[in-house]
Amino acid sequence: MARDQRDHYYRMAKEEGYRARSAYKLLQINEKFHIIKKGDMVVDLGAAPGGWLQVAKQLSGGKVVGVDLEPIALIPDVVTIQADITVESTAELVKMELGASADVVICDAAPNLSGAWDKDHAVSIDLARSALRAAKRLLKPRGNFLVKVFQGDMFPEYLKDVKKEFARVQAHSPAASRKESAETYIVAKHLLTSPVHIGDILELEIESVGKSGDGVAMVEGFAIIVRGAKPGERMRVMIEAVKPNFGFAKVLEKI
Repeated sequence: MARDQRDHYYRMAKEEGYRARSAYKLLQINEKFHIIKKGDMVVDLGAAPGGWLQVAKQLSGGKVVGVDLEPIALIPDVVTIQADITVESTAELVKMELGASADVVICDAAPNLSGAWDKDHAVSIDLARSALRAAKRLLKPRGNFLVKVFQGDMFPEYLKDVKKEFARVQAHSPAASRKESAETYIVAKHLLTSPVHIGDILELEIESVGKSGDGVAMVEGFAIIVRGAKPGERMRVMIEAVKPNFGFAKVLEKI
């Protein structure tokens, strides 16, 4: 008997009408992190055969759009687009279909495995980067992003890049993932729309003092809190953290 036929989640998917066992990964992730809420507009990148689309529609009840190179069999009240998620123009097709910005972008896409791990990992990271680019174009401010990635030596750098764009980011492996699998999921909540990113180096002038007693500088109307700084001081700083409404920086040198 094939492994899938013995698999608990495979059997459950067959019994409960989901197109793939991966449906339970999204259900479990959403139960823990509340990525998708009622009424959300959801985009699923790399959506075939449609298990995540079924769950997204069940969870949100709102507009759901799926994209894949392969055709996706009809799912009631779900729009599907046959297109390449690695091509930038695909995001424009999705935006036209949505008619607005998305609340959530999810991606369970995986490369066709070659058996050469370094190659498979690199292709997985490339897919995840395409998904991140699309998410930044499709999401409304404070929108959520969920993407599958294969672990490997390129994973930490990708995780760091996601952390630059979202307020809360965490890697997570749901129970429905097979124990032997190298896959993990990056859960990213609250897309940032600030003019600065973690790691940016800026020259600032401290304009005021916040409630904490730390200095505050403004960048395009966005507050940067600099610990221990005083009004009137000019300094070169590095952005250490970014929240939806303000950021934190450490002093590199005073000017």
